[in-house]
Amino acid sequence: MTPVNESIPLEFIFLGFSDRPWLEFPLFVVFFISYMVTIFGNLIIIVVSRLDSRLQTPMYFFLTNLSLLDLCYTTSTVPQLLVNLHSTRKVISYSGCVAQLFMFLALGATECVLLAVMSFDRFVAICRPLRYSVIMSQRLCLQLAAASWITGFSNSMWLSTLTLQVPLCGPFVLDHFLCEVPALLKLSCVDTTANEAELFFVSVLFHLVPLTLIVISYAFIARAVLRIQSAEGRQKAFGTCGSHLIVVSLFYGTAISMYLQPPSPSSKDRGKMVSLFYGIVAPMLNPLIYTLRNKEVKEAFKRLLARVFSIRK
Repeated sequence: MTPVNESIPLEFIFLGFSDRPWLEFPLFVVFFISYMVTIFGNLIIIVVSRLDSRLQTPMYFFLTNLSLLDLCYTTSTVPQLLVNLHSTRKVISYSGCVAQLFMFLALGATECVLLAVMSFDRFVAICRPLRYSVIMSQRLCLQLAAASWITGFSNSMWLSTLTLQVPLCGPFVLDHFLCEVPALLKLSCVDTTANEAELFFVSVLFHLVPLTLIVISYAFIARAVLRIQSAEGRQKAFGTCGSHLIVVSLFYGTAISMYLQPPSPSSKDRGKMVSLFYGIVAPMLNPLIYTLRNKEVKEAFKRLLARVFSIRK
């Protein structure tokens, strides 16, 4: 490779799926449909949660934050991916790559923390039901949500700065379909062992620590639910946590396999597939999981539709 001395590349070339050109059109269709479902699904949750007075609770406040996060998350990557799949020249400007890297890291870390906050909310609701409204006050909910966003964006500011300070060597070709830290480090002219160690440390911090807190919360929740005498009561208690558990499993399962597994000959393609699931499929499934499994959201959506049609009449 040709070293670049104190210069910034004008653009990066994505290899993406160039080695499988026959896949590009089918993938374009699938990703476009997934993106539309993600946009409309998460917008529905945000609108319904804000307009329906029965959903003005901490649980739906945090769910609104999660939906907003998923909207931003997919919008930071999918439009550029669709453009590249549809064009012969698959490039992104340097500034676009910086913005994509920053948002991808910030929103991913924010979701890690936010899911842990949501598990704490469920813990208080089930294990401390009589004090729930006192503990989960509006002020605390705002503080927890703000802490999630600030922590995620602060982490991204630090990690993005460290990554972008690494001198790069041409040609500036990324064997990926988005700007991620591992793909950019492969273009480095210098040893990146320290950067890789920092990435691993941050991955452990933002994945395993919140996941541990979630597991502890659900251990207390399971113990409290098993003490409930009636089967109906147990089913209702588990029902309020089921959607969150599925989302946590999808998110952390793909995230851990993406960042915490050791490198292997197949890690390149595995990283692409996991990134697709992590950045496209999971945000699309989240609103489906919460609406299909949640009776309150479905009923609120029906009330909203009835209100809209009554106004038109």
